[in-house]
Amino acid sequence: MKHPLILLILFFLSGLVYSQQEAFEQTGVASFYADKFEGRTTANGEIYFHDKKTAAHQTLPFGSIVKVTNLVNNKFTVVRINDRGPYVNNRIIDLSASAAKELEFIENGIVKVKLELIASTNDIPDIIPEAISNHNEPHYYKIDVSVTIPTGKGVQIGSFKNDENVFRLAERLKSKYNEEIYIEPAIVNNQRVYRVIVGNYNNELHLQKLKNKLTVEYPDCFVTTYKK
Repeated sequence: MKHPLILLILFFLSGLVYSQQEAFEQTGVASFYADKFEGRTTANGEIYFHDKKTAAHQTLPFGSIVKVTNLVNNKFTVVRINDRGPYVNNRIIDLSASAAKELEFIENGIVKVKLELIASTNDIPDIIPEAISNHNEPHYYKIDVSVTIPTGKGVQIGSFKNDENVFRLAERLKSKYNEEIYIEPAIVNNQRVYRVIVGNYNNELHLQKLKNKLTVEYPDCFVTTYKK
């Protein structure tokens, strides 16, 4: 894969509906992959790399985005599920080494954590974890990287109702334009829509060049400023 998808999901939490019945939370012990697993195939056919924010879980669908909080120091990270396991004692998740490092439990090997489902492949991104939804500011989750907050502008190509089509479109846009792709859930006329935004620039010249490029395929695209 020459250009792996780096997909960023914007949850503008003040505008979303939160349903506790749909939330998934789990508390238990987390471990992390040993070095010997580097380069091995995961259960969904990907290759494990220690520097990617991925994880193994016994039941969550592949592609699920999960917030993992270290209950000892309150550090948290966001990972994508691409493997199955762990099947040891009371462990509930096996994290990549980079995710474990971010939670600061490399030396201990295991730690008690809380899992909160942010989004799944079947319902993206309707499930908002309660621990995050108490905030009013936007949150951006960068799959395989870290939590991030874009500060510039991007080019919005449209709003869509079907979340599965949105993520297929995001992959195609990433592959074709090699830009970071943002998805912003919003409520419009009592309906959930997903705004697809390309790029993150502070330079107006670069932004205009990107817009001109996208206009060929998306004539109604326009420049938008990321909310802070």
